[in-house]
Amino acid sequence: MKKIILSVLMCCVAMIAAAQVERPKLVVGIVIDQMRWDYLYYYYDKYGEGGMKRLINEGFSCENQMINYLPTVTGVGHASLYTGAGPATHGIACNTFYKDGKFVYCCDDENEQTVGSKSKVGAMSPRNMMSTTIGDMLRQATNFKAKVYGVALKDRAAILPAGHSANGAYWYDKSIAGFVTSTYYMDKLPDYITKFNKQIGIKPGIDPKSIPAGVTTTFNLAETIMKAENLGNNGTTDMLCVSISSTDAISHTTGTWLSPGKENEEVFLTLDRDLKKFFEALDNQVGKDGYLLFLTADHGGTHNPNTMKAHKLPGGYADVNAEIATVNDAMGKLFGVEGKYIHRVLDYSLYINRDFLAQNNLCYDKVKAAIINEFKKKSEIFPFVIDNENAAIAPVPQWIRERVINGYYRGRTGDITLIVRPDHFSFKVKDDYFGAQHGAWTHADTHIPLVFMGWHIKPGKTNKLTYMVDTAPTVCSMLHIEAPSAATGNPIVEVVDQK
Repeated sequence: MKKIILSVLMCCVAMIAAAQVERPKLVVGIVIDQMRWDYLYYYYDKYGEGGMKRLINEGFSCENQMINYLPTVTGVGHASLYTGAGPATHGIACNTFYKDGKFVYCCDDENEQTVGSKSKVGAMSPRNMMSTTIGDMLRQATNFKAKVYGVALKDRAAILPAGHSANGAYWYDKSIAGFVTSTYYMDKLPDYITKFNKQIGIKPGIDPKSIPAGVTTTFNLAETIMKAENLGNNGTTDMLCVSISSTDAISHTTGTWLSPGKENEEVFLTLDRDLKKFFEALDNQVGKDGYLLFLTADHGGTHNPNTMKAHKLPGGYADVNAEIATVNDAMGKLFGVEGKYIHRVLDYSLYINRDFLAQNNLCYDKVKAAIINEFKKKSEIFPFVIDNENAAIAPVPQWIRERVINGYYRGRTGDITLIVRPDHFSFKVKDDYFGAQHGAWTHADTHIPLVFMGWHIKPGKTNKLTYMVDTAPTVCSMLHIEAPSAATGNPIVEVVDQK
């Protein structure tokens, strides 16, 4: 009888064990701001062992990972990666957009205050984002036992990836030369963050985004959080969202690898060395097979027109603000009322001044049509001018049309999208400026890396077309949790089926 009872108990234990959902101990998302896909390979021979080479050789790379919306900018990219959606459904229409009758920053929240300093840089939250994230879904699936943290020098790069229910998000405040957070998350900085701030070694007023040391500082804080919160060893799956901001700021100032300076190379080789140390910390924390990691970018970057011309390559600029001034003048003559018919442009999206139209009893539809026709006369620099509300029937290439539609959130996005020629910036470029830019529809800005490594990931690659919005559904599928609430992407089969 005892043998029978023992056998039954053993069977029950086996059934319970078999019924448990298999998940990694820790999920790590790393976003490299303004990392073009070709940086994986352009600097490959200069990368050391254990960093980028380990990622490339041990990981599974989605070589044809594309962004399928506009604009390709930081706030939108981080939101899209972690929600599996474009602006049309998650609502982060740009870094700054129109909301409730005024222009707002994507993470601004006047109901919150800074924790860690007396400045206003912490009056932030993810409330403007209309979707859950990977971390939110993981928290739900574990009855909110999972710990989720976001860290970056940029506030939006820490806040949006971590999601609405995160345990914490930290970003840099130059006024104290340290990291702060918001009352949205907590009322007091953890002691380990306060201690970390004292050891950073960057003087107040210096922006670490402008120096390679900003990369190291970000990874050091990520490692500090991981150890202090014992991520991956809490009896459930935790998540750490890390974003590297210095790569973007330095590239904006000095350009891509094609530009004359070595600044871009320096920051990416710093990234390589810091990745090696961070990977080793992860190995020690939960074991090489204990974490699922993905590395990607929020957008790419376009080579500077001055550099392009030096090599006899197409490139230039469209001075959008100057062109808007001429169009406003033309509208004044056409409708008999002078003023700002277009009162702002944000990343190729034009906002018509509806208050001005109402004050002067002008028809919005007629003015919009007239503005579009006026810009169409400038087809040499603006080959396509798109009415955002009617983008689905615009006579433009499908590649562009799809991106405009996926990026349009009514009430937040502008009224008209200007499509600028490839390799052209949207502002006047001085002869001594060699920085890079982004925001456009071209491969330079939309082709980004996506490499998975660690738990249940076998080395390999696919050249199948995948999209940024597929990242979150892929991770969620591997974790056996529901995709974020506004997700429009699909799991990448080549990654998920390795499991």
